[in-house]
Amino acid sequence: MNSNKEPIILIILRIFLGCVFIFSGLTKAFDPVATSYTFDDYFFSFHMSFFQIFSTFAAFVMPMIEFLLGVMMLTKIQIRLTSVLYLVMMVFFLLLTAWLALAEHLETHYGYQLNVVKDCGCFGTAVKLTNFHTFLKNVVIIIPTIIIFLYRKRIPETRLTGLGKVVVVAICCLGCLSLEAHYYRHLPASDTKLGVKIHNMLSKDDYNTWTVGTDLTINYIDTALITKSVYVYKDTVTGETVEITEEELAELPDDSPIYEMEYVTDKTDTLQKFGRAENYNFTMEDAQSNDLKPSLISHDNDRPLYLLCMYDLDQVDSDGLNSEDLQKIISYCKDNQCDFYGLTNTPRVEIDKFVKDNKIGFDILCCSYFDPAKGPYFVRDAIHANPGIVRIEKGVITGKWAWRDFDEVLEK
Repeated sequence: MNSNKEPIILIILRIFLGCVFIFSGLTKAFDPVATSYTFDDYFFSFHMSFFQIFSTFAAFVMPMIEFLLGVMMLTKIQIRLTSVLYLVMMVFFLLLTAWLALAEHLETHYGYQLNVVKDCGCFGTAVKLTNFHTFLKNVVIIIPTIIIFLYRKRIPETRLTGLGKVVVVAICCLGCLSLEAHYYRHLPASDTKLGVKIHNMLSKDDYNTWTVGTDLTINYIDTALITKSVYVYKDTVTGETVEITEEELAELPDDSPIYEMEYVTDKTDTLQKFGRAENYNFTMEDAQSNDLKPSLISHDNDRPLYLLCMYDLDQVDSDGLNSEDLQKIISYCKDNQCDFYGLTNTPRVEIDKFVKDNKIGFDILCCSYFDPAKGPYFVRDAIHANPGIVRIEKGVITGKWAWRDFDEVLEK
């Protein structure tokens, strides 16, 4: 009787593996658009760009498979088959991440240009890992995977009937697909009210994304150089020296005693050093190539800014662009001293044609920077919708909406 009992160590390892795969699947399901971008990056990196048409399909299927295998591991459904699939997947992931870690090392230390993917996307956008740390993570995970595979016959099959197994599998697949479909049509889970609260609790110092609450001035606006000029004068009678700033000197009357003193020298003190923003390449250029970013994304800008993000004008959804709710938002901005601009990574020549063909009545700004390895990621990553609106107040993101939710933008 005891021979059919599952050893406690196998129970622990099985629960661990099941939870890892469920977590991995769900984090991708909560943001299928970002997952599709990750597949794009992989296909580009491995010179298989022709497969990018399948990125969205893969972004739906991969999380569902991981989530399903995680549930099957936990509930012991077809445990022998599940252990084999686990091993196959983990061997593939281990080899893939080993190459990514090696390739990134070669790029960093030896100058190779391999266009390696920097973020594997293993846990979606929830957990960021370097390629080396991802490789180490897979080394840790493959050890219990091998143990479960070798001792799979010691794990008794679940007592569910064949129909019961089918029902569990069907519920898992439909549930995961439903989550993906919802977040694909609207915004990822990280941009919901609950997601923002969780993000703020776990990532208070993470300003590298465009989540609600992000202060864009930190990583997108250069820190200006601020100096103070000081002039030094000497009283020839007493020998005392006087220091006076340029502003103070300009306000002195013509008969000021300081003009009878001997000029000694002047010096410049640096009050604030110039700092290059991490994402300084992000621009918001108008038709005259003027970058409006410093004035629009600023703590001193009292006018709320509504950005209609359309990272690729060729792919913008016409229903969103022509919606009545969007016209209401534009009218609201005109009547309430709010700035409204479009923002895209599409080149200016194509913008002008787009404006003419679609009779656009607002200015479209251009982010001219284009990363050959990642594409138009600045505008694309601002909001995972094309089009979508980002509201910015005093440099801080206060709202995000996909085009299907434009009716909620003006709700108080």
